[in-house]
Amino acid sequence: MSDRPPAATARTFLFVPGNRPERHAKALDSAADQVVLDLEDAVEPADKAKARDAVAETLEAASFDQRQRLVVRLNDPSTAWYADDLAMLRARGARTVMLPKAEQAAQIATLRRSIPQLAVLPLVESALGVVNASQLAQAAGVVRLVFGTLDFALDLDLSGDPVGLDHAASVLSLVSRAARIASPVAGVTPEITDDQRLLADLARARAHGFGAKLCIHPRQVEQVHAALRPTAEELAWAQRVVKATAGAEGAVQLDGRMVDRPVVQRAHALLARAART
Repeated sequence: MSDRPPAATARTFLFVPGNRPERHAKALDSAADQVVLDLEDAVEPADKAKARDAVAETLEAASFDQRQRLVVRLNDPSTAWYADDLAMLRARGARTVMLPKAEQAAQIATLRRSIPQLAVLPLVESALGVVNASQLAQAAGVVRLVFGTLDFALDLDLSGDPVGLDHAASVLSLVSRAARIASPVAGVTPEITDDQRLLADLARARAHGFGAKLCIHPRQVEQVHAALRPTAEELAWAQRVVKATAGAEGAVQLDGRMVDRPVVQRAHALLARAART
């Protein structure tokens, strides 16, 4: 059985073009927790059928463990390619899909009527998607929300200052928590070789409670994993908090500071995150 985390607890989702089958195996060999076979933005209209066939072959050949890591990003439900994508996924027994242009819970219900038990990652990338994010988060089959920051910025004609994403990011995080689903997934950083930008984007997403990130190159994956790991100092602090509060009733003092229930829960959460990474 694979020790890679499932979509609900994954830290990284690595995109690979659906029409580049030679890259599918390489992506699965990478450190990415989840691999997203992309039928949408990474594929030109003339190559849609070729991409669909290649994804079908990858799904067919995948081992059980590999299937747990594979996500397919469909084409937008409003496009002419969506029905064929859906038919292929139904025939190949796909388990997890990323649904672009997610704006209504009805889109998810329609998808799952075609493929029951399908796990869905709604990609929120418009103003309407953010406004309706609560109903998306609460829809049956939804594992976690994904923030499509590039298309969202285009939809709202944002200036490029990351502050423009903050409100929507907070909304996605809040509705996810209220719906008791996993924390949202942050959008891509297009600058493949700009490590500083990648980590800054991740830090801003983490400030809003996001717990994972979309990646477009394998080199981004390990950097995201490393940034999400608790530091040695954080782990030492968490261990000391747990030890100091073991068996205690109510708040205790540690290093001259009051340690109450939320602090203890934070310590346990850090230790749990370290165990997953």
